[in-house]
Amino acid sequence: MADYKTIVGVIAVGVASVSYIPYFRNLFAGKTKPHAFSWLVWGILNAIAFAGQIHDKGGAGAWSVGLTAAVMFVIFAVSLQRGEKDIKPFDWFCLAGAGIALVPWLLTSEPLASIILITVIDALGFLPTVRKSFNKPHQETLTTFLLSTFKYSLVVIALQHYSLVTLLFPVSLVIMNGLFVGMLLIRRRQVPQGR
Repeated sequence: MADYKTIVGVIAVGVASVSYIPYFRNLFAGKTKPHAFSWLVWGILNAIAFAGQIHDKGGAGAWSVGLTAAVMFVIFAVSLQRGEKDIKPFDWFCLAGAGIALVPWLLTSEPLASIILITVIDALGFLPTVRKSFNKPHQETLTTFLLSTFKYSLVVIALQHYSLVTLLFPVSLVIMNGLFVGMLLIRRRQVPQGR
């Protein structure tokens, strides 16, 4: 019989899978306009976090992070054609900052330093989507980010080894996704649909 962490890990994978269904539906319907820069950064960072969690024996808690990385690369590829086209200098700054921050990550062999760096880079990668969504709050799929908050909460529970290396990245994603959901809810009340 599977232990509860394996069960929670499987549930997290299920939530991850379900969370992207409305996103892809809205993406192909033209309702959601992802910012390619954010999805590229998120895909790379989730892949790195997945590798770090596997290395530090994260177990079932890492499975959802690995699946999420793969889906994020697909969204990045699709967003090149169907995503946000209004790219601002701020977005380029965030992408460059994320790219520059990858250099020390590549040069360090210390897993904790790597996880701290990718957590900071992830926050930089989130900023273009936050900027775009603040102005166009109806162009993001709220359900996906809400379920991502729940998914990363399950990831934390399912981790089979707790350390700063395994916990920092998913905990930061619970916080960032949760704050993003709150911002979307507030801005959707303030900005009429279609604007």
